[in-house]
Amino acid sequence: MTDSAPLTIGQLADRLGVPVRTVRFWSDEGLVEPPERSTGGYRLYDADAVAQLDLVRTLRELGLGLPAIRELLARRRTVAEVAAEHVRALDAEIRLLRLRRTLLRFLATAGTTPEEMRIVHDLAALSARQRQQLIDDFVERAFAGVPADAPGAGIADGMRSLPAELPEDPTPAQVGAWLELAQLVADPSFAGRVREMAVAGAGATPEDPDTLDADAGRMVTLGRRAVAERIAPGTPAAEALVAELLGDGAPADRRRRAALADRLATFTDARVERYWQLLGVLNDWPPFEPSVPAVEWWIGALRSSS
Repeated sequence: MTDSAPLTIGQLADRLGVPVRTVRFWSDEGLVEPPERSTGGYRLYDADAVAQLDLVRTLRELGLGLPAIRELLARRRTVAEVAAEHVRALDAEIRLLRLRRTLLRFLATAGTTPEEMRIVHDLAALSARQRQQLIDDFVERAFAGVPADAPGAGIADGMRSLPAELPEDPTPAQVGAWLELAQLVADPSFAGRVREMAVAGAGATPEDPDTLDADAGRMVTLGRRAVAERIAPGTPAAEALVAELLGDGAPADRRRRAALADRLATFTDARVERYWQLLGVLNDWPPFEPSVPAVEWWIGALRSSS
């Protein structure tokens, strides 16, 4: 048989290095013109068919699907277009594999509980778009209907900035932060608490007690000192700090103190502060010392003295 002689399906399969059933399937899918038949009814593939199916084999080995190959062969798309689309698909697959490898490495060293392992599995199975959708759904639940220019509503932009992907080479701390953040945004009670804060901020009026009658930074500093020195709310030492901060002396305006405590409680939540801490870990922001324990001390101290 010369090189120009038609090949049987078995000969063609041998030349391509694929099973006979694969050549038959490609033929039946219309990826090559219907072959001629021998007098005995066997398929015979000419040189053009051999070249076309050799291209099909190459494209399949590169991972292209049959629809893309069919469009390329029909000249509805160029090789460059098909290749570019395939590069994008491979990039997405590589990112997913990298994410799974990172999460598995974290699981292997973190002493993860079965529940955390389930969460890791669920997150790894999601596409980047689906993970981003989790974040967008959280922001929608928390801020739906709150004007974008309302006081406090601007935190929606920051909360939307939780990355759907980990950094290229994440540290164990970043993997842990990413998982903890993903769990936070999936928790309906967290979204509800954020929304409560956003709505309260949007509805603030000039008559509301001003949590910053005293300098906020000074308040946190004094609160941290009280926590460190274990000054219990309701004690004379705590009352002295309250009077010092507010400058109201005795007798104090107890109603004002109670309203201020309620206002502080509305905008104080350890989980919200934790959100920003974890986001900072992911983005390599400088760490900050938590202020919630200090503010919670003030809430107790103001209520004890009111």
